[in-house]
Parts: sequence; structure tokens; C-alpha cells
Amino acid sequence: MQIYDAVKPLLFRLPPETAHNTVHSVLGAVQETAVMKAISQRYRVDDPRLATTVFGHEFSNPIGVAAGFDKNAKIPSGLASLGFGHVEVGGVTAERQPGNPRPRLFRLSEDRALINRMGFNNHGANAVGARLARTRVDVPVGVNIGKSKSTPLSMAADDYRYTYNRVASSGDYFVVNVSSPNTPGLRELQNREHLEQILGTLQDAGATPLLVKLSPDLTDDAIEEALAVAADFGLDGIITTNTTTDRPDSLRSTNRAETGGLSGDPIEERATDAVRFVADRTTLPVIGVGGVSDARGAYAKIRAGASLVQLYTGFIYEGPSIARDINRGLVELLERDGFNSIEEAVGVDVA
Repeated sequence: MQIYDAVKPLLFRLPPETAHNTVHSVLGAVQETAVMKAISQRYRVDDPRLATTVFGHEFSNPIGVAAGFDKNAKIPSGLASLGFGHVEVGGVTAERQPGNPRPRLFRLSEDRALINRMGFNNHGANAVGARLARTRVDVPVGVNIGKSKSTPLSMAADDYRYTYNRVASSGDYFVVNVSSPNTPGLRELQNREHLEQILGTLQDAGATPLLVKLSPDLTDDAIEEALAVAADFGLDGIITTNTTTDRPDSLRSTNRAETGGLSGDPIEERATDAVRFVADRTTLPVIGVGGVSDARGAYAKIRAGASLVQLYTGFIYEGPSIARDINRGLVELLERDGFNSIEEAVGVDVA
């Protein structure tokens, strides 16, 4: 029996956001201490077959923490000690934002899912940038950048640029988030005109590697147009997907009616299909996100074309050993299928 099996029922008695903050506090207390080194020895899987190089950075394994878990860059080294190959912090906005009123995070335990309408709550670019600058992390750190709620769409590009300038020195890659469902009007920025303006402004500021994160709720035509823009601007990668506003009929939890973005098991297959759709239409590296909670799911996204995989909700339900368990499982799956490295498996199921 793992420790988390005993702790999880206690955490799940707390409101979801309170439980999340409790986990943050624990990781924050041990990071950069001798305890963290012991944790790292327990959870890290060192196997050269898991190593990969993506947009110029070396990743010891393909499993990372998705944006949203560490919005304010408080615990990236703590998360790295749990065996993750990269950590994406944010979404960070130019202005400090309280986010939407609580409650704004909901468990759908019967469905192994979450619904959130956090609303880009974060300490703002100045504070997050300063915190990142004094934090040492031994895995690549991505910075997810969003639009401040008060900024009109017409000024979005300058808003993104302000945030980038504050975090530029400490990020290993940067993500344009135009796909969160919880900031009014944000998803309109996925259309060509707005996206071109934002990407052009960030590239002029020197943002590289630069990625864009897409919504699972885009039509196929809209995805293809976004990919065309990414190709025109020579972006370094695509993240697919964000949370969805759709509600599958299979949901059983009474919280299914809450507004916000759905994540977790119910979107896993859809997210993997989205990875395959994108990978079949671009030569850019793809980061696959959505419903990953075990090695099988991560491997499915890799075979569908994801060079890297991220998770968030799976962490909540599986606990701190999830990266280790997935990485151990990936090694077994690579051996089963005769691959000598994770890179050999990327995209083998793309038609």
C-alpha cells in the first residue's frame, strides 16, 4: 500500500482547491532540501530509452506536469523531484489576478475528472518572473502565457509581450495560451488575425522556443488554420489539448453541470484523437495533454504523434508516484514493441 492510498481519502474530504493548496505547501516545504533529494531517488526513473530531445532541449523522460498545477512557479523543483521530465508553470498574465469566485474547482470522482473555472488566477508576470529567476530546476521549465482579463482583445498582443518579457530569462520554452475556456473572449484569439498578431509580437520580442496551445473544441477547419499560422511563423511546437466545455453523456457525477473546463478520464480518447489529427498535419513537435493517468494512455498519445506528454488531473487521482509509474510502464511497452527509444515510438500510429 502506498502512502497516498491512505492520504487521498483525507485530501478528498477537503474542498478541491484547499486540497490542492495543501499539496503545494508540502512540496514547497521540502523542495531544495535533503528530503527532496531522497524523494527524487525514490521517484525518478533513469533509463536512456526514455530520453528525448525536443525543440532544442533534452528531456530525461517525456512525462511532464501541465500548466495550471503550478500557476505561480512556486514548486517546479519539487515537482521535478517526483520524476517528471519537465514542468510547465502558469498560466501567467501581465496583471495579478484573483481569478473567478470560489468554488471554482470541482471533483467528479465517479468519472475520475475535474471541472475548473479558475480564471487565470495568478500572482502576475512581475512576481512569477522574479520567482522563476531565483529558482533552480534540473528539468526544462515551460511558461504558459495567458491574456489578462481586463485587457481588450485588440491589445492582447502587447499584453502577451509584457508577460513574456518578465519571464523570458527563466523559461526553457514559452506557450501562447489562447484556449482556456475560463477567460471571456480568450478563445477568439485562436482565429488567424489575432493569432498572427500575438505570435508576430512575441517573435519580435525574441520568444523561442514558442508553442501554441489549442482547444479541443475547435472544428477541424479551425485546427488546420491554426496549424497553417504556426507553420507560417515557424513555431517550435503545438500543445493539444486544453480542457473542454463539452459534457460527455457518460458523466455520472452530480458536479457535471458545473461550468468550466472538463479534464481527466472522460476526455482521454478525444485528446488522443486530437493529437493524431494534429500530428498528421504538421511536422512540428506535439505535446499531448488530456486524460493521461497511466503508461497505456501516455503511450497511446506518443504513438499518435506526441513527442512529450503532460498531465494534471491524473496526478490528483493517482498521487505523487504517477510519473515514476508511467515511466516504468513506458519502458515495458517499448520493450514489448521492440523500440530502442521513446523517439522511435513517436507517431507510429499516424496514418
